[in-house]
Amino acid sequence: MIRKLAFALLLAASFIATGVRAEIRRAPSSGPIAISPAVTAPPGSTLVFLSGALPTIADKAAPGDTATQSRSVLSKLEAALKAEGLGFGDVVKATVFLVGDPAKGGEIDFAGLNAAWSEAFGTTAQPNKPARSTVKVAGLVAPGALVEIEFIAAH
Repeated sequence: MIRKLAFALLLAASFIATGVRAEIRRAPSSGPIAISPAVTAPPGSTLVFLSGALPTIADKAAPGDTATQSRSVLSKLEAALKAEGLGFGDVVKATVFLVGDPAKGGEIDFAGLNAAWSEAFGTTAQPNKPARSTVKVAGLVAPGALVEIEFIAAH
């Protein structure tokens, strides 16, 4: 047991001394949605928690559909990540809050969310996929908002 602990400490010290960090591991997903069933951040990772972001709704009479609003939210979160020196590839967990779309009889537009989501995650340019939870809620704080997303990123 002491040998294993000493080896682990030596290994950790060598990573610190060389600046090499263990990589974030993402379980492969088999479904069509660009999410991972599990993501593991190694010890020593720095976690960054981004508060929920809402879409920019310029026209309150026509707030846009879930896909359009999701793109707006993802754009805001991308800017917030960039301000922290991060990108979508560093996101390890997302929580998505969806409101039923009146244009869809009050049902959430899961396909619209995933259409926008797949433009940011699991692409050729950015193949990393975070773990994600999606929750249907009765409403959000911004009138007309159909989606709110929060992130946890790690590096």
